[in-house]
Amino acid sequence: MNSKYYLPICCGFILLANVAFGQSIFTKNGKTLFFSTTSVEDIKATNNQTICLLNLQTGELQFSILNKGFRFRKALMEEHFNENYIESNKYPKSTFKGTLLDIDKINFTKDGVYAVTAIGDLFIHGITQKVSAVGNMNISKGLVTIISKFKIVLSDYNISIPKTVLKNISPNIEISINCNLDQKR
Repeated sequence: MNSKYYLPICCGFILLANVAFGQSIFTKNGKTLFFSTTSVEDIKATNNQTICLLNLQTGELQFSILNKGFRFRKALMEEHFNENYIESNKYPKSTFKGTLLDIDKINFTKDGVYAVTAIGDLFIHGITQKVSAVGNMNISKGLVTIISKFKIVLSDYNISIPKTVLKNISPNIEISINCNLDQKR
């Protein structure tokens, strides 16, 4: 076989295998929010560049977030987050790799709201922790939206809060995920 045709033919077979044996859906612009509330102040940041990939056959679920993509209402908060807490230069990404349980009970061709649970590994600030998070999967006209809200404890990820701002930052941070996944991959 002529070698100039070999690579395109192999790529074609790989693409056909993906379609036949496990369709994946994804987004590059999911939304991740984190929220800290104390009696002194609320701190909220939003990242609209969350990458999410879901295999509809196996339930394999992955999220990837560039830490420098979080936006705060105050530039100084963003600077402190990146330099002192999450250390974005040292740890540029936070990730989740896991599985949606009971994926076979979701009918992706039928509109509805399905309760879901994801289990897997959450990697933040160089530390990986096993997590379980509940949420909803909304299916409407072929669009799949994953919505979840859960809490993390900063000390579990070796993120310490200086005593000078201990009253300003909660040790428990609420994370919200909202991703519209496209069936075209």
